[in-house]
Amino acid sequence: MASERDHKPEAPGDGPGEGTVGKALAVLDDIAARGRPVRFAELLETSPFPKATLYRFVQVLTRQGMLSYDPERQTYAPGLRLVRLAHAAWQASSLAPIARPHLDRLSRATGETVHLAQLDAGQVLYVDKRNAREPVAMYSQAGKVGPAYCTGVGKAMLAYLPEAELAPVLQRQAWHPFTPKTITDAASMRAELAAIRARGHAFDDEEHEPGIICIAVPILTRAGRVLGALSVTSTTARTSLEGLTEHLPEIRRAVEAIGDEAQDWRFPDQAAE
Repeated sequence: MASERDHKPEAPGDGPGEGTVGKALAVLDDIAARGRPVRFAELLETSPFPKATLYRFVQVLTRQGMLSYDPERQTYAPGLRLVRLAHAAWQASSLAPIARPHLDRLSRATGETVHLAQLDAGQVLYVDKRNAREPVAMYSQAGKVGPAYCTGVGKAMLAYLPEAELAPVLQRQAWHPFTPKTITDAASMRAELAAIRARGHAFDDEEHEPGIICIAVPILTRAGRVLGALSVTSTTARTSLEGLTEHLPEIRRAVEAIGDEAQDWRFPDQAAE
């Protein structure tokens, strides 16, 4: 199974001109991505910053409440201020609050795992999830970041990006072969995206994790702007891609409802779309 750090997006601060704020956010990203409290020495082992610079960033982030420090264990972890900001962002920017009842209905109707995702810096951010009646262990969890090029939700969103947005996103993909079925180059991916646009939905045919398959549909505004994607996920032991297509009517009803509600929530000044 793929590890979380395999999917870590390019850190803020890597781009030119982002300065001190970008570098501090890169430190915060590093700590958050580890998924556990971390000692300063561990951070220093992989940090691109000198010891004194890294220490200064960590201290500032701690004083500002973005990190918390455990003096007994001498470890740092995301702080409560960051938790509050994350919750506010989830409420204001995530599709999750709007999508919640639709995910619940889709989960009850299919009995399978349901994912809600959005694009974040060219990667997939899972913003909500419903487990199957018989849960299956898999990488995806709400809050995790995954690859766009080998997940159903990722490909569904990529397929509907305008070329000006798609080209740089494809350049950012790692193209790591997670399984023998993973697409590993941009040219092949463009052919796949064309097929997705033609049929209106995407598949993950064991491209990210062996035995895990899904069908995904993008969530769009009335003008075709990509807001996110919704998928129904299962296993090859339980069903097939053809079997998953039986859920398309329910999935499409859900994405249309989410898209309509999000249209008025996120783009109220574009009612003509």
